[in-house]
Amino acid sequence: MIESFRRLLRSFIHAWEGICILFVTQRNMRIHLAAAFVAMGVGIWLRISRNEWLWVFLAISLVIVAEALNSAIEFVCDRLSPDYDPLIKKAKDTAAGGVLIAALLAVAIGVGVFGPRLTRLLT
Repeated sequence: MIESFRRLLRSFIHAWEGICILFVTQRNMRIHLAAAFVAMGVGIWLRISRNEWLWVFLAISLVIVAEALNSAIEFVCDRLSPDYDPLIKKAKDTAAGGVLIAALLAVAIGVGVFGPRLTRLLT
């Protein structure tokens, strides 16, 4: 039982190390984090509802997860083939496309959640 707990604890430590690696080495992850803080600040300012917070947090999480998977794919590809390879390019471009899709969805969610309130404030 104790060894099982230690393995579980080690897995959390490794996951935390991975998160730290993302924020230290990946500029785009830091940009996503900054955007997340802006979105949360706007959400607090506009006093969005609990359901709207769920959408905002879903959007933030989706983008961060997509960026983490993209970075993992890039790390592996760079290790496997440091030189140009057309299949590696396709893998990296496809992973980056997944991040773009997640980011566009996050923008759409942001417009849906914040747009009506901002429109009311400006009119």
